[in-house]
Amino acid sequence: MKSKKILLVGGCGFIGHNLAIHLKKMNYTPIIVDSLTVNNLYSHTDDEIKNKELYDSILNNRINLIKEKKIELIIQDARDYHKMSKIYTDVKPDVIIHLAAVSHANKSNKDPHSTFDHSLRTLENTLDNARINKTHVIYMSSSMVYGDFTSKEVKEDAICKPIGIYGTLKLSGELMIKAYSHVFDLPYTIIRPSALYGERCVSRRVGQIFIENAIQNLDVKINGDGEDKLDFTYINDLVSGISSCCFNQNAINETFNLTFGRSRKISELLKILQEEFPKVKISYQSREKFMPERGTLNIDKAKNRLNYNPKDSIETGYIKYINWYKNFWKKSF
Repeated sequence: MKSKKILLVGGCGFIGHNLAIHLKKMNYTPIIVDSLTVNNLYSHTDDEIKNKELYDSILNNRINLIKEKKIELIIQDARDYHKMSKIYTDVKPDVIIHLAAVSHANKSNKDPHSTFDHSLRTLENTLDNARINKTHVIYMSSSMVYGDFTSKEVKEDAICKPIGIYGTLKLSGELMIKAYSHVFDLPYTIIRPSALYGERCVSRRVGQIFIENAIQNLDVKINGDGEDKLDFTYINDLVSGISSCCFNQNAINETFNLTFGRSRKISELLKILQEEFPKVKISYQSREKFMPERGTLNIDKAKNRLNYNPKDSIETGYIKYINWYKNFWKKSF
């Protein structure tokens, strides 16, 4: 049987390349489209990024893995409507997974134009081409669309009140997709992840920065008092959940929280870090203004409809990530 084609727009990012590798293992045919200019190889200059040498090594490791797995990579800016239209026509994907975006809330608030350009403009191109053949579109949204969590657990039907540029643009993307579905009968799935961590991340997420500083004997800085809770999610659990949406009728026109399903204090993540790096020094600073109060995302819907079964709590997943980072550091430096 001919392998199903899955086009990953913005697929060389942290989520995308891990997802492509997973889909290849599942005997699908993932095809990546990426300009490599957003938080990637062609965007890191000496003046703009800390640890450029480290990040370049990690990003080249991503590319090498993609080549080793014989995954096709098309280097193209997803904002270019005409060139993207040709790619859609040539590839004829069975599913499109839209990952293109500026992937960090702080960066979004500092540069809203670029965030809009790389998030909504690229999405409009995807939707306008997907509607032609009614191709299933999977959209990577974010738990940031909820804003401050107002209950112990947040379900997908909670009222969304995002804070700042990032969450607002993610929610705007969700509304665009639903509008296309309503007008053009376009099938979609919306994914809301949370607090991701895992191998080959350079997005400066909290779990990454902790290890990165500890391994270089730098202070680990905490925004706030460490009591904030996040639903930390290991990358392998997320990509497994996304994969289960690709050809599942239960995923059509639905929104899913795909997280571990249990929030943990940042101090708990720090405790694991300190066990692996006993000499690490911790310092505290003011909490970021536009960071909402978050907690647990309810994943019952994904469990019931997708058989989603996340396996790695921070006690196992974060240890895997730390060990990978230690080995990568040893080999590279």
